[in-house]
Amino acid sequence: MERDPNAGRFRYRPVRSRSRHAHRNRHRSQSRYRARIARQYAADGWNVVATVRDLGNADELEALSGAIEIRTLDVADFGAIAAFSQTIGERAVNVLIANAGTWGPERIESPDEGEAWIEAFRVNSIAPVLLATALLDNVAAARGRLIALTSRMGSIADNGSGGSIPYRSSKAALNAAWKSLAIDSARRQVVAAVLHPGWVKTRMGGTAAPLPPADSVAGMRRLIADLSPRQSGGFFDHDGTPIPW
Repeated sequence: MERDPNAGRFRYRPVRSRSRHAHRNRHRSQSRYRARIARQYAADGWNVVATVRDLGNADELEALSGAIEIRTLDVADFGAIAAFSQTIGERAVNVLIANAGTWGPERIESPDEGEAWIEAFRVNSIAPVLLATALLDNVAAARGRLIALTSRMGSIADNGSGGSIPYRSSKAALNAAWKSLAIDSARRQVVAAVLHPGWVKTRMGGTAAPLPPADSVAGMRRLIADLSPRQSGGFFDHDGTPIPW
């Protein structure tokens, strides 16, 4: 499908994390990565709608050039998702990328950690689907793409190391939900897929990570543009390699 840059919309979703120091570092690295996504789309002539939880933390987005609208949205607030969709109106959306995420606790050994696990499902699994369904009419109007950023850690078949139960399970739930979303929206000529951005050289990925952020984003953009209806419902690495469920 040929993109109409005047109709195109890219949805940027901020990471949501808890306040511990390690999670703040993860928040910064993922936010920078997502700003790179917005930068590349805007540089290519797309109209971009980027959302953040707090406009006070939107410096990197505000520094970008191009047609970028910055909105506030906390995806953990389901009512805010519905309200946000109303502000988009009837505009066609060529690509929607749901990329909010939270890591959750490392272990599940206490009631508080159990509550944090629920929060991981709220942000990583439920919010992206609510966002996609709220804007489905807009994406269908463009015969566009519904994309969720997931993780290889959400693959059950690929889990050989254990650990990180809240994060793994919430991403696995996202993958399962997005597969059903792809089936349900196919009749409207919408293509949906979950993408793993790769092991990216960010603060979260570490210096040993082999993949520069710009290359990860560029790879995902090529994959998003080339996805066919037969690939809808798939789980892919940033380079298009299928990942087992």
